Amino acid sequence: MRKNNLTRRKFLASASTGTLAAFASGGIPVYGIINKKASTLAILGGQPIREKPFPRWPIINETDEKMVLSALRSGKWSRGELVAKVEKRVTKYLGSRCGMLTGSGTQALHTSLHTLGIGGGDEVITTPYTFIATIDVILLEDALPVFADVDPETFMIDADKIEEKITEHTRSILPVHITGGVSNMDKINAVAKKHNLKVVEDACQAILAEWRGKKVGTLSDLGCFSFQNSKDLTCGEGGIILGDDQKIIDRCYSFHNFGRPQGKYMSRDKYSYPILGLKYRTMSLNAALLDAQMNRVEEQCKKRSENADYLTSKLNEVPCILPRKDYPETTRTSYYTYAFRYKKEHFNNLPRAKFLSALKAEGIPCGFGLGVIGPTSMPMNKEGAIIDALNSKSFKKIYSKNRLNRYHEQNHCPESDKMCQEVAGFSQRLLLGTKKDMDDIANAILKVYENRDKLT
Repeated sequence: MRKNNLTRRKFLASASTGTLAAFASGGIPVYGIINKKASTLAILGGQPIREKPFPRWPIINETDEKMVLSALRSGKWSRGELVAKVEKRVTKYLGSRCGMLTGSGTQALHTSLHTLGIGGGDEVITTPYTFIATIDVILLEDALPVFADVDPETFMIDADKIEEKITEHTRSILPVHITGGVSNMDKINAVAKKHNLKVVEDACQAILAEWRGKKVGTLSDLGCFSFQNSKDLTCGEGGIILGDDQKIIDRCYSFHNFGRPQGKYMSRDKYSYPILGLKYRTMSLNAALLDAQMNRVEEQCKKRSENADYLTSKLNEVPCILPRKDYPETTRTSYYTYAFRYKKEHFNNLPRAKFLSALKAEGIPCGFGLGVIGPTSMPMNKEGAIIDALNSKSFKKIYSKNRLNRYHEQNHCPESDKMCQEVAGFSQRLLLGTKKDMDDIANAILKVYENRDKLT
């Protein structure tokens, strides 16, 4: 049961020994302990909790520079032997039989859906709480994204609401392991098997996350990851498709390489183009950087988890903050963001934007969730991209007016709507800091909470 109030004594009792020692020495100007200036909110002219920046991202070292320089000097900058080598390394590390690098996570998702035969007239069930790329790739295949509402505690698609969305047009389920958590893959796979549906995991934010000890991206027909600049494993831009069926991966390869044949299942002249394809290839320079970053991804993931657990233990005492939860079967969380729900009713109805501005003034960068920087987060089922696609010539030719009207009428996800007004989060880079850094985050939130009357 959540507390309705929080005393400073109880909060400080949970602080780390190092933090309390710093308080006593005067090294950390914490509100209500050092002086009045420290207890005044920084946004109102007081002393901020911290002025030291958090760890930067991405992190590079001499190994990164040497490996990229080696690839640069090779003169083979497009897809080549280095890409194939790194492709095998990442695939094996993530626990899959087959894998194929792409130029981005979006390209991985698009290639996967196309290869599995998703097209005009089909429906793909997914979550409204995700990044636009998840929706874009469905629409680009002239298919309809059908939204099952979210689980308000885990932020994932509510697996118990999927089956009611299935129609004779449903061909696939596209769960998203958002913020680095894991969707309920047991229930999702059971529904898919019952109705003979393909499952593609959007694991773009969940590198190394696990369900029952098995890494995400390997729990379905195909799994897709992103190595974009902000991701926990990055090469600037990149992605990968994982799967256990070599025939499907070969066809993915063909699609991402202008439709050129690949593997024993496509034995035509290698210079022919037996299927329609695009250019979604990875550059060797990106592969070299990914190879270097792989050397420390495990250590970084452990660090994030340790700090996230510590931070959660402190924030659980703050009534206005509800950290995102995991299902019991989640054996590892990735933490692309440390996400939580901000309950303004415990905060004198202080708008979320004002709360975040006050945190920023205390030296704590925090966003509106999913990287959105505006005052609101738009649920994907209400985004303009969907309206634009449904009003296009191709969609109007494929779908009857009655079907499109019915789609609009049924496109409601109240839990997601509410969540988009409440969720906030810290970038994964903050979790690469120290326990003292986590104390600063928690202390800043408490400071704003205790001074909430002064902000309304």
